[in-house]
Amino acid sequence: KQEVRTVTKQTHFPTMGSHRNGFKKESYILSVDVGTTSIRCHVYDKEAKIRGSCSTKVVLLYPEVGHVEMDPDDLWKGFISVVKGAVQDAGIQMHQVEALGISTQRSTFTTWDRRTGVPFHNFISWQDQRAADLVKSWNRSCTMKAIHGAMKVLYFVTRQKRLLAASLIVFSTQHVTFRLVWVLTHYKQVCQAIDEGYCCFGTIDSWLLFKLTKGGFALFSLVSQTSSKPSPKTLFPFFFLSGENFFLAILMADQQAAMFGECCFDVGDVKITMGTGTFMDINTGSKPHTSVAGLYPLVGWKIGSEVVYLAEGNAADTGTAIKWAQKLELFSDVRETSTMAYSVRDSDGVCFVPSFSGLQAPLNDPKACASFMGLKPSTTKRHLVRAILESIAFRNKQLYETMLRETHIPITKIRVDGGVSSNDFVMQLTSDLFGKKIARPQHHEMSCLGAAFVAGLEVGFWRTREELKKLQSADDEFLPQCADKECTGSPNGEYVPILQSWERALRRSMNWYNKP
Repeated sequence: KQEVRTVTKQTHFPTMGSHRNGFKKESYILSVDVGTTSIRCHVYDKEAKIRGSCSTKVVLLYPEVGHVEMDPDDLWKGFISVVKGAVQDAGIQMHQVEALGISTQRSTFTTWDRRTGVPFHNFISWQDQRAADLVKSWNRSCTMKAIHGAMKVLYFVTRQKRLLAASLIVFSTQHVTFRLVWVLTHYKQVCQAIDEGYCCFGTIDSWLLFKLTKGGFALFSLVSQTSSKPSPKTLFPFFFLSGENFFLAILMADQQAAMFGECCFDVGDVKITMGTGTFMDINTGSKPHTSVAGLYPLVGWKIGSEVVYLAEGNAADTGTAIKWAQKLELFSDVRETSTMAYSVRDSDGVCFVPSFSGLQAPLNDPKACASFMGLKPSTTKRHLVRAILESIAFRNKQLYETMLRETHIPITKIRVDGGVSSNDFVMQLTSDLFGKKIARPQHHEMSCLGAAFVAGLEVGFWRTREELKKLQSADDEFLPQCADKECTGSPNGEYVPILQSWERALRRSMNWYNKP
C-alpha cells in the first residue's frame, strides 16, 4: 500500500503571497485526486475554500471478464486538463500556487519503457480479477500451509497476536504482486525490457511522477506557456516557473489523504469513504494493527518524527453497483435514489449482493458474484433500488463490526465522504445499524483536501493540525433512530430478518466463479 511521500526537500519556500509589479497577491494550494472513475483538481485558499475546480471522467476498460484497465495516455491527458482547467476556473496565475498535492488510487499499476516513457500495456486496476486463479493456487499451496502451521505453533508458544495473524494470512487479487506475475507471464515485451534493463514498474503515483519530471513535456508549461526547468535546489526536481517559485509535490494514497482531510488525527477516529468502493479506516495511533479477519495495517502519514498508523477494511463495489443500476435505467439521476428507497416500506424481500469484484473483508472471496435474490412479480424498480442501497449499508455494518472486534479501540467519531455519502438513505441506515452518530462534511472530496492539507503544512501555508480542524465546514449529522431507543450498535427489530436474509444471499453468491 502507498503512504505519504514528500518528494521535495525543504530547502526554499516562497513567502505567503506572491509579488508581481509591486503588489502582493493571494496564494493558493493546488490539489489533484486521481480516482477510479474521475480525476479532479481543486484550488484551495487559506480558509480551505475551493476557489476553482475542474474534473474529467476516467474510462474503465473491460477487455475480458474480470479484467479492468485504464488507458495511460488518457489518464495523463486528463491530469493535464484538470490542472489547467482548475487554474483557469479560479482566475489565478500559476505563480500564485504555493504547492501541489496529488492523491491517487492505490494498487493500480503499469510497466513502461524507461527510455521513452511509453507504457507496455494499460493500467491494471485495483479491481481487476485476472490473477484470481493464481491467488487461489498460492493460498492453497504447500508453502502457505507450512507457513500457517509454523505460525500457529509459534503463536501457541508465545501468544503474540501478530503470529496468529500470520497463521491466517491469505493473499487477494488487490495485491499488486500477483497481477504483476500475470503480466510477466503474458507480455513478452515486458520480460524483454527487464532483461535489457529499461523496464519501469509503478503504481499511478510513481508513473505520474515519472511523467512530471522526465516526460516529453512539462505540466505547467501547458498552463503558463513558459518553459519549465527542474530546480537543482530540490531533492526531486519539479517545476521552476520564470524563476519565481518552485512547487513542492506531496504524493499521497487516496484513503490516507481522505483520512487527513477529515482531520481524523486522534486514536479511535473513523473515516468511511464511499466512492467506487467503500474504505473504512480507523486511526490506531503509533502502532500498526495486527488483523486476523481481513483488515490491513497502513502507514497513514509521517510528519516529522511522528508516524500514524491506520487499520482498513474495504468493499470494492459501492459506487460501481449504483452506476450499474443507472445503466440498466432503474433510475435516471443518482439523486433520485434516496427518494425512491424511502417511497417503499421495504425491498419486497429482494436482496442484492454488491460483489462485481468479489467480496472483501471479512468474507474475502474473490470468486463471489453479484446477484439479486428474492425477485417476485410484485417487485418494482423502487424495490430494486432500495435493495441496492440497503446492501451498501449492510456491507458498512460488516466492516464496522469487524473493526470493533479486531481493534478493541473505542470509537471517538465517525466521518463519511465520497460521492455515495451524499445519499441520505444510505447514511441514515448506516447510522441506525451502527447505533452511532455519523458526520458528513459539506464537501465530499476529502482525498483532494487531504493532499492539499499535507502540501500546505509542508510549505507553511498552514501551520498546525489544530488550525486545519478549525477550517472544517459545518456538517450534516445522522443520528441513529433505533426502535428500542437504546442505540447499542445492534440493528433495530425491523432490520434483523432483512439482515439475516441478506447474509443468506451472500453465502449463496460465494464461490460462484469457481471452476467445476
